Amino acid sequence: MGLEDTRLHDQPVHDRRVQDHRSVPALFTDLIQQVTTLLRTETRLARTEMSEKIGQVGTGVALVAVGAVLVMPGLVILLQAAVAAMIDAGWQAHWAALLVGGATLLVGAILALVGAGRFKAENLTPNRTLSQLQSDAAVARNQVR
Repeated sequence: MGLEDTRLHDQPVHDRRVQDHRSVPALFTDLIQQVTTLLRTETRLARTEMSEKIGQVGTGVALVAVGAVLVMPGLVILLQAAVAAMIDAGWQAHWAALLVGGATLLVGAILALVGAGRFKAENLTPNRTLSQLQSDAAVARNQVR
């Protein structure tokens, strides 16, 4: 251990900090550059995340539309078969159609409400970006202190 090493360890911790000898304008310029870089990075993150969310919604809408187109004819045929079976079992035609139609309407309404709930704003919020922005704001507050 040399003489410099012992002097370094004898000093209080706060004296061992690296000091920045730049001028206030230089520090301010550096701060502005860092904030600008941070904002650009956060903007790119937000754009990327929103693109992902929009892609998810677009894919979901397309799948629902194609599924609905394919399901409709099959559902109509099955409902007609249910009405025919009820008529064969002794039901009057109008009561059989009313019961099958009412049950179908109820199930359809429930599914539509559940599906609409999936498109709420909180499901589309860019959570990672917001979290990162909050973290950045906390770091900036600590740096200013």
